Amino acid sequence: MHPQVLKDEPGKCPLCGMTLVPIGGGPATNGHTSRHSGHSPHDYGNENFNKHEGHHTGDFLSRFWISLVITIPILLLSHMIQQWLGFNITFPGDKYVLLALGTVIYIYGGLPFLKGMIGEMKAKAIGMMTLVAIAISVAYIYSVAVVFGLQGMDFFWELATLIDIMLLGHWLEMRSQMAASRALQSLVALLPNDVTVERNGEAVKIKLEDLQNGETVIIKPGEKIPADGSVLEGHSYMNESMLTGESVPVKKEKDDKVIAGSINGDGALKVQVTAVGKDSYLNRVINLVQEAQATKSNTQNLADKVAKWLTFIAIAVGIATFVYWFANSGDIAFALERMVTVMVTACPHALGVAIPLVVAISTTLSATNGLLIRNRTAFETTRKLSTVIFDKTGTLTKGSHAVEKVIPLTEEYNADEVIQYAAAVQQNSEHHIAKGIMATLKEKSLNLWKSQNFSYMQGIGVKGVVNGKNVVAGGPNYFTENHLQMPEVPAEINQEAETVNFVLIDDQVIGIITLADSIREGSAQAIDELKKMGIKSFLLTGDNDKIAAAVAEKLGMDGYLANVLPHNKQEKVKEFQDKGEVVAMTGDGVNDAPALAQADVGIAVGSGTDVAAETADIILVDSDPRDVVKLIDFGKLTYKKMVQNLIWAVGYNVVAIPLAAGVLYPNFILSPAMGAVLMSVSTIVVAINASFLKIKK
Repeated sequence: MHPQVLKDEPGKCPLCGMTLVPIGGGPATNGHTSRHSGHSPHDYGNENFNKHEGHHTGDFLSRFWISLVITIPILLLSHMIQQWLGFNITFPGDKYVLLALGTVIYIYGGLPFLKGMIGEMKAKAIGMMTLVAIAISVAYIYSVAVVFGLQGMDFFWELATLIDIMLLGHWLEMRSQMAASRALQSLVALLPNDVTVERNGEAVKIKLEDLQNGETVIIKPGEKIPADGSVLEGHSYMNESMLTGESVPVKKEKDDKVIAGSINGDGALKVQVTAVGKDSYLNRVINLVQEAQATKSNTQNLADKVAKWLTFIAIAVGIATFVYWFANSGDIAFALERMVTVMVTACPHALGVAIPLVVAISTTLSATNGLLIRNRTAFETTRKLSTVIFDKTGTLTKGSHAVEKVIPLTEEYNADEVIQYAAAVQQNSEHHIAKGIMATLKEKSLNLWKSQNFSYMQGIGVKGVVNGKNVVAGGPNYFTENHLQMPEVPAEINQEAETVNFVLIDDQVIGIITLADSIREGSAQAIDELKKMGIKSFLLTGDNDKIAAAVAEKLGMDGYLANVLPHNKQEKVKEFQDKGEVVAMTGDGVNDAPALAQADVGIAVGSGTDVAAETADIILVDSDPRDVVKLIDFGKLTYKKMVQNLIWAVGYNVVAIPLAAGVLYPNFILSPAMGAVLMSVSTIVVAINASFLKIKK
C-alpha cells in the first residue's frame, strides 16, 4: 500500500523528520507537497491517519498564533512603529527585551523553515524553504548586530510579521492541499472496520483484517462490502458510485460478483470472499492511484526545472539587489530590506505546488469515476489524440452472444415456448449460444424445463428429450450432416451479422433463434462525441469483412480493419503512427496487449474487478466506450489547469520580483511583509484553482 519510492532522493518532513515521497514527483523537501512513504491509512486506521496528516497543518497554525502573540510586544517596542503611530515606550534595556522576543520568534516560528532548509541542502534540492530561511536569518542576524552596536535600525518587527505571514500562508496552503489526499483516503474509508462471517452455522463479528479468502460473509442492508466476492444467497442492488462513478444501483444476485467498498441496498446477501486485503479491487485501485500520483509527466518535469532555476535566480537577484542599493545609497538597512523582500517574494511556492496538486486531484478524481491512470505521461497525451482504434469484441460490443430474434415457424408453438424448448436442451452446454439462450430465458422469467438424454453434437448443436419430445437445437450443419432440407431463412434475418439456430421437435422445425454479439449501450454516442472532437475512430477486429463493415457502418465510424489476428494488431497501430497520427488503442488488455503497448495511449476496458491490464496506460473499469470520451475530455481539462497554474505561478514572479527589488522606488516600495503576503496569496490561488478540477458527467 505504500507509495512507490522514486529515483529522486526523498526528503525529510521538517516537522516530524519522516521520509517523504512526493505527491506529484520531484524531491520531497517539505510536508505540504509530499506524502509520508512510511504512512498509510492501513497502518494507523483511517481516523488516526487523518489525524497524523493534519498534524503538520495544526502545527503551523499553533506556531502562527503563538508567534502572533509574541509579535504584539515586538511591534510596541519597535522604534519605527512608535514613530509611525506617534507614541513612545522606552525603558532601560528595552532593546534587549526586543532581542529576546525576536530570538524566540525566530527560533520557534522560524523552526519549520530552518529545518526545511537543512533538509533541502541534504537532499541537494535547494528550494523555497531555503529562501525563507535565508531571508529570516539575514533579518535576525542584522538586527542582533544593531542591538550590539552596529549603526542602523533593527528588523525585529519585519522579522516577526514576516514569520507570522509565512506560517499563516503555509497553513492556508496545506489546508487547501489536504483535499488532494482526502480523495484517496475516502477510498480507504469505503471499507468497514468490522465484518459479520458465518462460522459453524453461526454469525460471528470479526475485525476486517481477520477476514480470510473463502469465508462466507453476511451483508445486511446498508452495509459496506468488506472484500471482493461472489453472491451465494439473496439479491439486492449495489451502490458502486464511489468506485466506478456510475450513479445507478447495480442489481446483484446469485453468482454475481461484488466489489469491496460498494454499499449494499435493501436486500440481505451471503457472499463468498474471493479477494481480501492487497488482492482486492479497491486496494489495487489505491495502489494504482498512489503510483500514478508519484509519476512525473512532461509538464511536471518542466515545472520542476522552472522552480529550481527560479530558486537560483531569487538568490542571485537578492544578492545583486543588496549590492546595488548598498553601493548607491550606502544604507545597509535599506539594502538588506530589499534583499530580504526579493528572497521572500520570489519563493517558488506556487510553482512547487502548481502541478503536483493538479496531479493528485486528477488521479484520485479519475479513480472514483472509473478511470484508472497508470501512466501520467500517456494521460497527458490524450489531449493530442487524432485517432482512436477500438477492438470490437468486448469493447464496442458486449462480447457475449445475445438473442436477437425468436421466430416461431408453426402456429402450434409461440416465441416463449421456442425459447423454453431450446433452453431445456441447452442448459447443460457451455457454448456461447447456450449462454445467450439461457440469459433470455432468465430475462423473460420463463420456467426452465427438465431434459433427459442430453447429447452434444460438435459443430452441429445439442439434443435431448423434453416433455417426452425429441428436441434438437442446432445450426445449418445439422441439416447438412443429416441430409435434410434446411428451411428457408426469413429475409428479416441478417445472416452476415447474426448466428442462426434452429429448434426442432420430433424432426419438425418449430422456430428459429438468432444471436448476435450486441453493440454496447453508449458505443454510438462515444463515436459521435469523438467526431465532434475531430478525432477519427476505427474498428479493429478478427471478424470477417461483412461483420466488421456492418458494425462500423452502424456506429458511423471512419473505417475498419477486419480479419486481423491478435499478433498483427500491433502492426496496424504502427501503420497509423507512421502516418503521423497520435493513436489510442482501446481493447480488453489480454489479446490486445501488444497493440496497447504500441499505441501512444493504451486504454484497457476492465470488467468490474479486472484491473490487471499491465500493458495499458489507462483502465476503464466500467467497460463503457463513453468513458473514452470522458477520459479525453478530462485529460484536456487537467492539462488546462496545469497550464493555468504555471502561467499564474511564473507570471506572479515576473511582476513581483522587480517590485521587490525596488524598480519603482521611491514612488512605490514593497515591504518584506507585503512580499510574503503576495507569495502566500499566489500559492493559495494555485491551490484553489486546482481544487476546481471536475470530471464532466
